[in-house]
Amino acid sequence: MHLSRGTGRRPDPALAIAQYRRRAEHYDFELVAFEPVRRAAIARLELAEGATVIDVGCGTGLSFQPLKERIGAAGRIVGIDPSPEMLAQARLRIQRHHWTGISLVEATAHAAALHGRADAALFHFTHDVLQDEEALDNVLAHLKPGARVVAAGLQWGPPWSLPVNLFVLGAALYSVSCLGGLQQPWRLLTARLHDVRVRSPLIGGFYIACGRV
Repeated sequence: MHLSRGTGRRPDPALAIAQYRRRAEHYDFELVAFEPVRRAAIARLELAEGATVIDVGCGTGLSFQPLKERIGAAGRIVGIDPSPEMLAQARLRIQRHHWTGISLVEATAHAAALHGRADAALFHFTHDVLQDEEALDNVLAHLKPGARVVAAGLQWGPPWSLPVNLFVLGAALYSVSCLGGLQQPWRLLTARLHDVRVRSPLIGGFYIACGRV
């Protein structure tokens, strides 16, 4: 790993695509430890059967199963991701499960051509997107009034929590293109929402933030 990776203050889409090109085939195994965070974040979406949800940075589609469990066959998922390699894995997942009602958009979140308005949006471990105001505005513009939005991911722990912060640093250098905003990764998103709640463990390391459009 080169120390220059992921140390910028602004997201770098080209760097992110290169990072996930290398990770696509084994990405699912890397995220196993964080599945409880994913499940908790999706539960906070409070999805109804038949709902439409935007899965921002959907990657290999790890969120599809728990989302489908809530929205049912009549529901719809719109997955956005700029990595063709990650979306190839997502398509294989869809084929294995014979799912319908899932659309994949190969684009960055700020450039994604979205249509209509969804009932909810999920930002799961999408730090770069959360630091991009144009990306947030594009996604939120395609949500219904009152739509629920949930974000989850890495954050710095308190200064005294050295082991946690070393873990966050290592994980961030491996998975994001900028370290800016890790103190409060949700700040730009929640500034655009109402009824905001942020949950994180005492020692930090990760967070779940939710609110409504």
